Amino acid sequence: MTTFDNRKDAYETKFARDEELRFKATARRNRLLGLWAAEKLGKTGEDAQAYAREVIRADVAEPGDHDVFRKVRADFDAAGVACSDHQLRRTMDELLGTAVEQIEAEG
Repeated sequence: MTTFDNRKDAYETKFARDEELRFKATARRNRLLGLWAAEKLGKTGEDAQAYAREVIRADVAEPGDHDVFRKVRADFDAAGVACSDHQLRRTMDELLGTAVEQIEAEG
């Protein structure tokens, strides 16, 4: 193998690892967001866990975070929960950071 081949393989391995981390972090962020939103909606216990699963499932509608945002936004609006779009987006960003930290801490 040449140095170029080694470099290419290393880049491909890093890309695959980064994509896997992104996928896991997004799924975990959605679960954390679902639990956070469930608390705001007054859900506890199994109802909160079920709501978190709904938020995770909402992420398959389209690429990106828009589908998850719309689901939580609609649920907040329907329940009369006061939360600005900015606060919801900021919470999503913060929880993504938390999710990455948790995954990296797990090894």
